Amino acid sequence: MKRFGPTTALDGAGIAIAEGETHALVGRNGAGKSTLVSILTGLQRPDEGEVRFAGEAAPALGDRDAWRRRVACVYQKSTIIPALTVAENLFLNRQTTGRLINWRALRSRARELLETYEVDVDAAALAGDLGVEQRQLVEIARALSFGARFIILDEPTARLDGPAIERLFTRMRALREQGVTMMYISHHLDEVYEICQSVTVFRDARHVTTRPVEGLPHDELVAAMTGEATAAYETRPRTAGERVVLGASALTLAGRYREIDLSVRSGEVVGLAGSASSGKVSLAETLVGLRRADSGTVTIQGTPVKPGDVPAALRAGLGFVPEDRHHEGFVPLLSVGENATLPIAHRLGRFGTVSAARRRAEAVRMIEDLDIKTEGPDQPVGDLSGGNAQKVVFARALADDPAALVVINPTAGVDVKAKQALLGAVEDAVERGAGAVLVSDELDDLRICDRVLVMFHGRVVKDVPRGWTDHELVAVMEGIQE
Repeated sequence: MKRFGPTTALDGAGIAIAEGETHALVGRNGAGKSTLVSILTGLQRPDEGEVRFAGEAAPALGDRDAWRRRVACVYQKSTIIPALTVAENLFLNRQTTGRLINWRALRSRARELLETYEVDVDAAALAGDLGVEQRQLVEIARALSFGARFIILDEPTARLDGPAIERLFTRMRALREQGVTMMYISHHLDEVYEICQSVTVFRDARHVTTRPVEGLPHDELVAAMTGEATAAYETRPRTAGERVVLGASALTLAGRYREIDLSVRSGEVVGLAGSASSGKVSLAETLVGLRRADSGTVTIQGTPVKPGDVPAALRAGLGFVPEDRHHEGFVPLLSVGENATLPIAHRLGRFGTVSAARRRAEAVRMIEDLDIKTEGPDQPVGDLSGGNAQKVVFARALADDPAALVVINPTAGVDVKAKQALLGAVEDAVERGAGAVLVSDELDDLRICDRVLVMFHGRVVKDVPRGWTDHELVAVMEGIQE
């Protein structure tokens, strides 16, 4: 049992994980998964109940070293410090047992650790220069270096592409063969069936069921998570208009993409697909001004936009949902209402002030439109579950009724129903006359697109119309032209 004020985060919920298995924990956003993780890692104390490892009581709450020797967690939000080297991150607060740090010995210990767990990363490299996959592997190596034999993986594939996910799964299988026990948290049920032996479902802060994965029907698992059978998202038929709301001409950014032309009409959703190295995310970030192209132009509603200038793009009529909601999507200490109304704050008062009543009214409308589960407009966004925080990011992007919308991996780390709500929000905006660019590693997200531009090594290699099969699209993404 765990309560936070009037909110019951866990209501008699528990989990039992057998030694040496990979055990999935699934449930909708707000089901209690994150609260359980905070208790299992010693960050929170349960109000009732207990935690036991191999039959022994958990360490005292403040004994962080003892907890690390029992359990380690690789969080969806990276805990790697970018300004430090890989070696420094691996042995943070453990650099030395004396007064001075022997840097040569530290790097040597780091290289040995990386070699032991087959992590192909330079120990002397800055962590900020690593890719997402490399940072996750460094975090896993750091966790194991404490001697922990139980690892929690929280949405580890949320920002990985297909080949990187397969490499992670290969590493996980090897760790399991070495006797490491893992709890795997994911909203991707296909991954649960591929990598896990058992699954526990939480719903509304309660334990619903624990079952072996083998032989468990997919529909039964979804029903346990949602309380009802959830059908696949059905895309809506539509006809695009003639007006080009977002365009790009001859965009080139060295090392990312080259000579890209793009035209998005009102009432149209255009997808961008490809591997992590395809350039799709960099292109989308250029469209909104997060990156500045070396050459080429971006137009919004026919007007060229100043390169590398996000405010200029927003003023021109662009709405944006970034790839990393934690760093670019919202201000965690500000309220739901403050975050959602940031783009229209200038309209909510006079003489440079914001009317609290008008902001609250706008926020309440957005909360209702996107079904954001919150205690109200004044709740800090940082207190929300991942799916509801993402809905706030969408609310902000849609606040000014944009003519064009750019969304990057919009459903990463959210549950089944939240995915439907977020994809529905994109289609709602398009039905109102906007045009949208949707970048996603999820094939199911791309099904709402009228066409998908597939990128390979920085170039658009094919414009695929609606109606594609998974095999057809993946073949093009992997460079196999049929």
